[in-house]
Order: sequence, then structure tokens, then C-alpha cells
Amino acid sequence: MEWFTAPDYWLSRLVFQRALAGVYLVAFLTAALQFRALIGERGMLPVPRHLELVPFRRAPSLFHAHYSDRFFALVAWSGCAVSAALLAGLDSLLPLWGGMLLWLVPWALYLSIVNVGQTWYSFGWESLLLEVGFLAVFLGNDEVAPPIVVLFLLWWILFRVEFGAGLIKMRGDECWRKLTCLDHHHETQPMPGPLSWFFHHLPRPLHRVEVAANHVTQLVVPFLLFTPHPIATAAASLMIVTQLWLVLSGNFSWLNWITIVLALSAVRFPADPPETADAPLWYVVVVLAVSALIVGLSYHPVLNMISRRQVMNRSFDPLHLVNTYGAFGSVSRVRYEVVVEGTAADTPREDSDWREYEFKGKPGDPRYWPRQFAPYHLRLDWLMWFAALSPAYAGSWFGAFVERLLENDRDTLKLLRRSPFPADAPPRYIRARLFRYRYTTWRELRETGACWERTYVREYLPPTRLAGAARTP
Repeated sequence: MEWFTAPDYWLSRLVFQRALAGVYLVAFLTAALQFRALIGERGMLPVPRHLELVPFRRAPSLFHAHYSDRFFALVAWSGCAVSAALLAGLDSLLPLWGGMLLWLVPWALYLSIVNVGQTWYSFGWESLLLEVGFLAVFLGNDEVAPPIVVLFLLWWILFRVEFGAGLIKMRGDECWRKLTCLDHHHETQPMPGPLSWFFHHLPRPLHRVEVAANHVTQLVVPFLLFTPHPIATAAASLMIVTQLWLVLSGNFSWLNWITIVLALSAVRFPADPPETADAPLWYVVVVLAVSALIVGLSYHPVLNMISRRQVMNRSFDPLHLVNTYGAFGSVSRVRYEVVVEGTAADTPREDSDWREYEFKGKPGDPRYWPRQFAPYHLRLDWLMWFAALSPAYAGSWFGAFVERLLENDRDTLKLLRRSPFPADAPPRYIRARLFRYRYTTWRELRETGACWERTYVREYLPPTRLAGAARTP
């Protein structure tokens, strides 16, 4: 069945599968280390309460059958173990059907997590990982050459990721059309990286070139993915270079990395293919049936892409099989940050000893230089960026977050870089204030050592204590 397979892409498949397993591993590790404070039984948005409101048909998940923090931990750490096994190449040692079942496991486990993750798992890269992971099940192993139809579907995802992002930029903020968005983006992006300050201070003409190059990469180059080699390989390679540039300029979880993984599937590496058997009939039937399903489900994402009311990052089915993507349709001109503080004072006054909680990734102390965390995802830090844009974004969880701080909850404090209070002496009051942040200039950086300058804007949350907490006489 020469029409069914593409032997020249055997190494592309291998590189793609190992890289995808690495992304899976990071995703499961992120879930395992953060879930108790976010969605655990005593989390800010507990899974058991969510399961009472959302039926299985709307959000299929193993946790509809049973939920406990121990069971969630088992699911997350099992996902880590399976991902590590796939990264090591265990699927290539199994028969074809066994390798497919092994790839199905992390997809099913991560789907179960995402479908109970609520706002903490509402990012586009969650659905992207699930969509890519589902197709990886049908890509085969060393027994057969890669099926060309599955490769095309992977390139179709990459096309939608890039072209959809390009369209929503052109339809959204006028700064993308004026080539001026990067005058602000590196300063106002959700979580800056260690080089973001330097990217922001690049000459403005270079920012214009960056935006123009981004438009070419997202609006023109994706069409070349479906052309013959070496044009398709060159197009995919250009996308990889662009994504690596984004990796250097900020912390975007695994969004850039999984886009790179997708692009690797379109790169035809110069290596002689090994001898493989013909694809068995059952495998051909299964792959073609799944491909037909994916093509049919693509109707809504395509309709969304060509719509003037295009939306970003939406799933059109509960299994996240085919989704729509896009990022930064609008770019903030000013950066705001919520600064959370606590005091042990019996009566909260402005001159009380207010101590600031320090987050791992989001800007806080102006002298604290941002760190590189991506592809690891700091979920609380990302949501704090949205909270600064509007309290409505944090309405479902911010109150619970403050309550956990007042309790010195161990799992919540693990999400932070530093708590200003000892474990046995929680604060009596917590408050939150909104500040405007801007990058310092080169001169200010030399003089103060601070990469940020911040200005108080207004109160975000007045001093708050636990209900019924007694004051010391």
C-alpha cells in the first residue's frame, strides 16, 4: 500500500513522537505538583464541587467515577511514568496495536485532568496537546512506515495554529496592522522571561521587522506545508526558528514547544528509511476512519477562522479532538500587577507592617529578575495576570486564594516563591493592591539594579481576615 505510507518521514515520526512525549511529561508533572492547591479537595476550585455541576457527557473524565486527591495524584504520576516510557521509546518495542494503546493512555489521562481543571486549564495549549496527542495514537511505530494521511492531519493542525493566530492578529488590535505591537508586548505579556527586558529595548525599527516577519510566517508560510519537499521542510524550519525566538522572549508554557513538535513532523530529515512491513488492513481501516472523523469535525474550526467574529482557543467537542487556536488578538499597552500583602497586626492600618508575598514567575519585587520556567506552566502566576486586567477574571478563585494564605495552607504556599510569614504564625489580614509596572530604562537599571518600576494605582482587595477570627486584646 504505497499510497498509504510515507517511508521518507520515518525519522520525522520518531523525532516527533519523542518530542511529544517530552511535552506530555512536562504537562503531567505540572499537574502533579500543583493540583492540590488549585483543584484538590481543599483547592481553590475543588474538583468534587465541579463534578456535581458538569455531567460526564459534557466533560468526559475518569474522575466522574471517583475522585480523591490520592487518585488524582495516581493519575498524574502515572501520566509522568507513561510519558517517560514513550520518551525512552517503549512503543517501538511493542507490536503495532500495543504501541497505539500505549499512546492512548496519556491522552486519556490528560483529557481526564483537563476536563476537570476549570479555569486553571482553560488555555489553548491544553487542547492543542490533546488534539496532537490523539493523532499520535495512529501514527504507528517501527513496524510500519508513517501513514501519510496522519502526517497531513498533523500539518493541518500546525496550519490552523499559525494561520488562525495570524488572522486574529490582523482582525484584532490595529497595532498588528501598524507593526507597532512589539513596542508594548514584551513588557505587558503574561509572564516575561529573563530576556524579555532586552527584547523590549531593541530598536523600534527592529520591532517593526519582527512583526512583519511574524505576519509572513503565520499568514503565508503555513500554505507551504502542503507543498513537496524541500519547500515544505523549509517552511516548517522557518516556523521552528520563529517559535524559538518566542521561547527566548517570554514564558508561554509549552505552547511554543508543541508548535515546534508539530513542525518537526513536516521536516523531512535526510536518512534512508528502514525496511518495514506493509500496513495491516485493520490499521488502514482504523486510520482512514479516524481521519474522516477529524476532517468532518474540522468544519467548525474552519468556519471560525473565516468568520469576522473569530474567537481564540475554543474546543468544539468534549474530547478536544479538533479545536481553534490563536493568541494576542489584542495587546495591552500598560502592565498592571496585583501585589498581595499580609500583616500580623491586630488592626490593619496603612502604617502596619505589610509584607509582600513573592510569586515564582509573575513580576513582584522590582529588583527580582524574571526566570525561565516554560515549558513548565505556573498556573497561578498566569491567572494573576488576568486578575490584574479585571477582578472578574479572578472572581471564582481569588477569595479562596486569600483564605488559604490566611490559613498558611502548605500546598498553596508551595505555589509561591516565598511567604513572608513563618509556618506557625499566619497573617491576621491579607490585602491586595494594584500597581502599574513598566520596564526600567538602561540608565535606571544601572543606577538601581531594578528591572521594573512600579506605581501604586488603587486598592484591589481591602484588608481581609478569616470569618470569626478573634483579635488579640
